[in-house]
Amino acid sequence: MRIEGKALCLPQDIDTDVIIAGRYLRTKDRKLWAVHAFEDLDPGIAPRLAGAVIVAGKNFGCGSSREQAAIALREAGVAGIVAPSFARIFFRNAVNVGLPVVECDCPCTDNTLVVAELEEGYVEMGGSRIPARKLSPRMIGILKAGGLVDFWRASH
Repeated sequence: MRIEGKALCLPQDIDTDVIIAGRYLRTKDRKLWAVHAFEDLDPGIAPRLAGAVIVAGKNFGCGSSREQAAIALREAGVAGIVAPSFARIFFRNAVNVGLPVVECDCPCTDNTLVVAELEEGYVEMGGSRIPARKLSPRMIGILKAGGLVDFWRASH
């Protein structure tokens, strides 16, 4: 499974409250969550998320275990997230909602083309190929199906 898009660089320790602030979770309108993603970090970032690959520092998705954070990014059109490490609950929530995540420590320059091969275990960026942690065949299957619910429906 391959993801690609222009890099959108973010720092380390991005928590779920920064991804989508709690004040927007009074509604179940996922399009509203997408419009307000990262609003407290950068009010103008949401339009740049569509088709982007977020390249972040370590500990992406820390904080509360809200599934809405991964959903907001998927709804905003994020192609995937590359980071050296993820909060475990965010990582699993992302896979479960069909948002590709790649554990890889790579330097980032905004708007550089990022190509990640999840089954092969690498990220290409700025002319370099950097090893990444491979996802299990089951996780790849879940992502290819569009998320855990669709994966389950297809297999039953």
